[in-house]
Amino acid sequence: MTLVTQIISIMFPIVAIVALGTLLGRTSAIKMNSANTLNLDVFVPALVFSALSDKTFSLAPHISLALAGLMIVLLAGLIALVIAKTTNYTFRTIAPPMMFHNAGNVGLPIMSLAFGKPGLVTGLVLFLVGNLMHYGLGTYILSADQGIKIMLRQPVIWAAVFALAFNASSIVIPESVMLPITMLGQIAIPLMLFSLGVRIASIDFQEWKVGLLFAVLTPAVGFSIAFALVMLFEFTAVQAGSLLLFGTLPPAVMNFLFAERFNQEPKSVASIVLLGNLFAMITLPIALAYVLTNYQ
Repeated sequence: MTLVTQIISIMFPIVAIVALGTLLGRTSAIKMNSANTLNLDVFVPALVFSALSDKTFSLAPHISLALAGLMIVLLAGLIALVIAKTTNYTFRTIAPPMMFHNAGNVGLPIMSLAFGKPGLVTGLVLFLVGNLMHYGLGTYILSADQGIKIMLRQPVIWAAVFALAFNASSIVIPESVMLPITMLGQIAIPLMLFSLGVRIASIDFQEWKVGLLFAVLTPAVGFSIAFALVMLFEFTAVQAGSLLLFGTLPPAVMNFLFAERFNQEPKSVASIVLLGNLFAMITLPIALAYVLTNYQ
């Protein structure tokens, strides 16, 4: 029962906040546009900066983790290409949800709750890898002429760059300066979860067949790739556990926003994202049970 209790203690805060967002999204005319913009432009960059600028953090031990995260993204894309070549599904529709997982809304809270501060750090490394690839390669897949431009306009990318520069330098940021940045960063994760709930409430179940198929396929493919990498290469327990959880994460909500923006079968992508995030309530506890048993 200890393992079950541990899984419940990790999943309950996530489910509770998402459920609250879904409830309010269904029962009120709540709009998250401004809050989401603030989160992407202020709170998440503050979280990234406060974690990566900490002098106790070193990027070098996490290079292999970052490369493994990159491999999960690229190999999932390769599998999506094979599926598209052998079925009637369009590569530009199915590839982004299979490649780019919900490393922000779900990944950061689940890794930090599972492993504490070390889990938050590994979660941020994987989150940054996923974001770089999503804004770069992901938008290139959908619109070849905008990927790099969109990526370079993201505050979270520049927050990571400046944080790592401060981390590598001898400059010590005064505590009075870091405290408000840290406080702003603490808003990011709960707001991500709440926003996910509101977003789920606004998406219908059209194209449910493709949504259900890839809700199952996405975590299965991601976990399998992560499992192979963990077996083949050496990682710390926290890195291995985080990598397996990263592979199991559902499709990022941003996939729907990009599909809508580039008019790439947004209803199909919306169903994949919605059902994928709902199905995660089954797959993530299973992955957590394996991870907490073998990598804690």
